Amino acid sequence: MKRVSREEVRKPGEYSAVREEFRRSVLAQKDTRRIHVGEYLTFLFENHDTVLYQIQEMIRAENITDEPEIHHEIATYNELLGDRGELGCTLLIEIDDPAKRSELLARWKDLPATLYIETQNEARVPAQFDPRQVGADRISSVHYLKFRPGDQVPKKVGCSHPGIDAETILTPEQILALCRDLI
Repeated sequence: MKRVSREEVRKPGEYSAVREEFRRSVLAQKDTRRIHVGEYLTFLFENHDTVLYQIQEMIRAENITDEPEIHHEIATYNELLGDRGELGCTLLIEIDDPAKRSELLARWKDLPATLYIETQNEARVPAQFDPRQVGADRISSVHYLKFRPGDQVPKKVGCSHPGIDAETILTPEQILALCRDLI
C-alpha cells in the first residue's frame, strides 16, 4: 500500500481550505472499511487516505508546523498501513460503561490472539498485534493490528474469544476495498 509522503501533507492553514471536502471523502471510505463484530468490537481497516486524514487532523489539532514533528507524525501513522498482501487495521473495543469496560478489558487480556480474517478458501488468518498494547492487568481499548492474507480474498472478520465468539460476513463493497489494499 502506498505510504503517505511529506509532499502530500499540508500545513494547518493550507489544510483548512480543503478540510471539509477531504473529510467527507474519507468518512465515506471509513463507512465501507468499518466492520462491527459482536457487541463491542469495531475493526477499521486503514488505507492511504484514512491515514493521511489522521495525520492532517493531528497536525491541525496540535498546530504542528515544525518539520521534524510533521515527519514524526507521518512515520507514526504510516505504521498503520499494511505492506503488499497485508491489511492494517485499528481495532476499537467500544464499551460505554466505565466499570464494565474496566472489567472486560481485564478479562479479555488474551483477546488479540483470538482475532482473525477468514478468506474465501476458508483459511483463518490471525491478527498480528503489538504486545505492548497488552498490560499486566488489562488490554488497551485501541489496538493496531495487521492481517497477512497474501493474495487470498477476505470473506469474514471474526473473534473466537469465548466472551465474544462472533463473525461478520463482509459485503461485496468491503471485500473490494480490502482487496485493493492488498495490492
